[in-house]
Amino acid sequence: MNTPQLVVHRDKELMAQAAAARLITKVVDAQASRGYASVVLTGGRNGNGLLAALAAAPARDAIDWGRIDLWWGDERFLPEGDPDRNDTQARAALLDSVPVDPARVHAMPASDGPYGTDVDAAAEAYAAELAKAAGPENHGSVPSFDVLMLGVGPDTHVASLFPELPAVRETERTVVGVHGAPKPPPTRVTLTLPAIRSAREVWLLAAGEDKAQAAAIALSGAGEVQAPAAGAHGRSRTLWLLDAAAASQLPRSLYPPASA
Repeated sequence: MNTPQLVVHRDKELMAQAAAARLITKVVDAQASRGYASVVLTGGRNGNGLLAALAAAPARDAIDWGRIDLWWGDERFLPEGDPDRNDTQARAALLDSVPVDPARVHAMPASDGPYGTDVDAAAEAYAAELAKAAGPENHGSVPSFDVLMLGVGPDTHVASLFPELPAVRETERTVVGVHGAPKPPPTRVTLTLPAIRSAREVWLLAAGEDKAQAAAIALSGAGEVQAPAAGAHGRSRTLWLLDAAAASQLPRSLYPPASA
């Protein structure tokens, strides 16, 4: 496992702008070297903040939006178009304003979709879609995502992997249904840690004082069952992108001075 790298920004707005610029560079480089890029999006205020910053960035047009596959790390199991769904929020923040190929936008199934309210069947279907997209060069039954982004919750959850719940203990399946999540809605679909760890780079986003303790716990050597964020790492790089408030409980020796 690689050692996490930390970048600390002055505030959440600057963090979102810098992360958007970083993502543009990563996607453009992947498209130049391989012809396409593969990115896993995250919801929540930090994930949506990044997407809004990307939408506003003039350099966004450097990306060939027709040659990028977009996936999600988790989803609230709600009807299609529900305003609380991550994919609905992502479309409003970015996707409706860029020329993405609809066939390459891989939203997780909705609760009024072909699997009805069977969240476990929906999870199996998304796992099958990931497996179909994985090539022989990939590690296992998911694509080798260029960047997989995760918001970090105040309880250290990432995606919909909550401390101590069964999903965070999963070691075989790549996608599972979540029942009884401690925050609404209780029913969700999520990638598992094995799927997350298939990514070349994993970026963890945390901004605000309410994320400070979670960042400190996850970066202090905590176990992944108790602190899921501690178990999220990429094959080549694990990057924590924080604002000063979220980094306030970390030892100064652990991160560089704020970049701006």
